[in-house]
Amino acid sequence: MKSWICSKPGSVQDLECIDAPAAEPTAGQVAIRVSACGINFPDVLMIQGRYQMKPPLPFAPGGEVSGTIAAIGEGVTGIAEGQRVMATVFFGGLSEIVTAPAKTVVPIPDSMDMRTASVFQGGHTTAYYGLKQRGQLKPGETLLVLGASGGVGMAAMQLGQAMGARVIGAVGSMRKTDALKAMGFAEIIDLSTEDLRARLKELAPAGVDVIFDPVGGPLLEQACRSVARNSRVLIVGFASGDIAMYQTNLALLKESSVVGVNYQSFFQHEPAAVRQNFAELFEMYENGSIKPVIERVFAFNEAKDAFAAMSSRSIVGKVLVDVQS
Repeated sequence: MKSWICSKPGSVQDLECIDAPAAEPTAGQVAIRVSACGINFPDVLMIQGRYQMKPPLPFAPGGEVSGTIAAIGEGVTGIAEGQRVMATVFFGGLSEIVTAPAKTVVPIPDSMDMRTASVFQGGHTTAYYGLKQRGQLKPGETLLVLGASGGVGMAAMQLGQAMGARVIGAVGSMRKTDALKAMGFAEIIDLSTEDLRARLKELAPAGVDVIFDPVGGPLLEQACRSVARNSRVLIVGFASGDIAMYQTNLALLKESSVVGVNYQSFFQHEPAAVRQNFAELFEMYENGSIKPVIERVFAFNEAKDAFAAMSSRSIVGKVLVDVQS
């Protein structure tokens, strides 16, 4: 089978496409013939050796996939060969066939196409876990989303709205501002021309209730000075490349909670809650409240370009690789 391989931490340009032995499922696993693979910023960090989880070298990047069941390992029930599924694999997705624990596999609803399924999990599952379980977002509260045009940020924007919150997004360019406004999000702060704290004073003079931050860096402290009492600050990731230095006196003064959002840990330790979240997400997808926005699709032999596009920080929404093309 064809597989893109990272042999050493470094640049995405060092990835190699090789012929590898076909992946075979062991007990409790399934093999998935990959249709499409979603590309996310943690994949780039993993290739660079900067992500908190470091897979053994060499490895195939790509953490979320859609496809069909190609083979079933011993002891697996309730899944049939040929069934359409999506799976969070964390790495290995940029291969024609990938193995995954059967418990990580989720059937794709009939109404969802393979490309949408390949990017549904990485953004919406993380954002929903953050807003629901970790942030306990309530209807009528004000949600600030930093990095609102990225895959997980845009998912948080959609979900915040679906959960009945007032949603304010912050992005880094006029292009991203215009794109989000075209999607119906009225309150967007363009950080290339506007000051975050000044605009938050105008838009939310009483303060924001929940901050959703997949970006990190200096923006977090600015945002945390504009929160309401009993606010929740959700630490989702560090797409900026910088880990924010939070001033703990802000937690005291604002009576804020700073909460980590680690979907991988949630996925591992709370399977029943994971399944319930999926059921609710699919219901929102069916009624049109949420839908991944796919900006660019790359062929399998263009995988390096997909990672380069993600690294450029210019994408609005999601990037995927069509493995079958």
